[in-house]
Amino acid sequence: MYDADCTIDTCEQLCEHPQLICVAKKEAIPDAEAQQVADVFKLLGDTTRVKILDALSKRELCVCDLAAVVDMGQSAVSHQLRLLRSARLVKYRKEGKMAWYSLDDEHIGLLLSQCLEHIRHR
Repeated sequence: MYDADCTIDTCEQLCEHPQLICVAKKEAIPDAEAQQVADVFKLLGDTTRVKILDALSKRELCVCDLAAVVDMGQSAVSHQLRLLRSARLVKYRKEGKMAWYSLDDEHIGLLLSQCLEHIRHR
């Protein structure tokens, strides 16, 4: 395969480095954790969910407010929130009849801000 500079992105000669391979295999992420990471990135593959997480990274919001922020109906936003909650990306608390949502922990905000920093970096 060629990149934008028309260079080959594979080795031109097969020459494995056994010590490096051994260390890399020992340091490799376990399959179960790799699957969990992939599942999180699948959830982040939806612009609505990214916008919800972005809004919640700045403040706690109720479903009504989130629906207005992302210009969707409350039931559609609730569905997205259920998916995010099941992955432990968001949490909620009840206050009377209101459900207030926030990020599950600071790692979610860091993940989002790091990704934004990466795509804005040129």
